[in-house]
Amino acid sequence: MFSNVLIVCHANVCRSPAAEMLFKSRHARAARDGAAPIAFHSAGLRAIDGHRMDPVMRRLLEERGVAAGPHRARRLDRKLVRAADLVLVTERAQVSDVEALDRAARGKVYPLGKWLADTDVADPHGGAEHDYRESLVLIEHLVMGWLQKIC
Repeated sequence: MFSNVLIVCHANVCRSPAAEMLFKSRHARAARDGAAPIAFHSAGLRAIDGHRMDPVMRRLLEERGVAAGPHRARRLDRKLVRAADLVLVTERAQVSDVEALDRAARGKVYPLGKWLADTDVADPHGGAEHDYRESLVLIEHLVMGWLQKIC
């Protein structure tokens, strides 16, 4: 069973915090139905600590009824990886980046899109709003798939 799940992207201002908040929101429903508690966190491989969440992604989450909360970016480090039971990355290439940070992470790092032909989640940061919407729809779909597997 997993009790601590870490979601990783590049800067921890768009994709990974969106996934974190969707996991928390959707898992809260499952927890009311008796699912075991799981802590969800996020970080970025190249994050600058303290940066705020992308305002477009924040607004789109809130449109979906997901409270974005006071997210601040944090850079991924070995301590975060070691504390996690499961690490989900937004791009397949990031698996090796996380494993390079901590070789002990092998076997617990997977793409968020693993159950959908190892689909990568495109980074919409700084792009058009429709890119954000497409990424968010995909992230939500992938989150729901993971929740079916881990709850």
